[in-house]
Amino acid sequence: EVKFGGGVGTWTGFDHYKDLLSSPLLWKTVLPNTVFFAVACVGLTVVLGTLVALLLNRLGTVWRFICSTAIMAAWAMPAVTGTYVWIWLFQPEDGMFSKIAGGLGLIDPETTNWFTERLPFYAIATLNVVHHGFPFVAITVFAGLLTIPKELYEAGMLDGASAWQRFWNITVPTIKPVFLVVTILSTIWDFKVFTQIYIMPGGSGSNEDVYNLGVFSYNQAFAQNDYGTGSAAAILLTVLLLAITVVYIRTLFKQGEEDL
Repeated sequence: EVKFGGGVGTWTGFDHYKDLLSSPLLWKTVLPNTVFFAVACVGLTVVLGTLVALLLNRLGTVWRFICSTAIMAAWAMPAVTGTYVWIWLFQPEDGMFSKIAGGLGLIDPETTNWFTERLPFYAIATLNVVHHGFPFVAITVFAGLLTIPKELYEAGMLDGASAWQRFWNITVPTIKPVFLVVTILSTIWDFKVFTQIYIMPGGSGSNEDVYNLGVFSYNQAFAQNDYGTGSAAAILLTVLLLAITVVYIRTLFKQGEEDL
């Protein structure tokens, strides 16, 4: 048990880990939120980034420069600033999306709060994270596309391959290491998302239904002064990220051996 301010710490063994792993909040809320949110963000980020990369590859020089500049601006936006923009868009009553949904008769803007329920809360957080993360995937995949010889696509077209067949049988295998890198890195980043969740209304601890591991660890340690449980949660997150990193490294080595 950790104490600050001159207190004396007490060795408790693995009690904090036992308490954490036996907590219903961890298994019913914190871990599902963390895992499903990360999976959704990674999938959408990689798909959207790849589509944008394919678009950039087909554009002329001028439009490619304009689009690249626009998406890089989204990537350069600080997470705090971007989060407040999404909060403003979905703000109850006078937010843009609230007004649009109210105008279409889908909701009552005066009684609907997007941030109180688990699903809409994380839907907004997903939009935020994907918007901030897809430029990295787009630019990285686009760089990989530039290395593919055009002759491969010409041969595929002569063989009668459709656009989807050319993408799946030529593009994906040729730049597979690029897709592996952006997928694993996005997974690591999205598992440890903190700012985008903590800043949103209710995300700082007042609504336990939207906890993820990062926010849970922070609140246990600094809001409730339970540094032991907070540290245990942080270690659990570190172990998850370490496991993902090991898979990433093994995959890269395996890919390198296949290329040899």
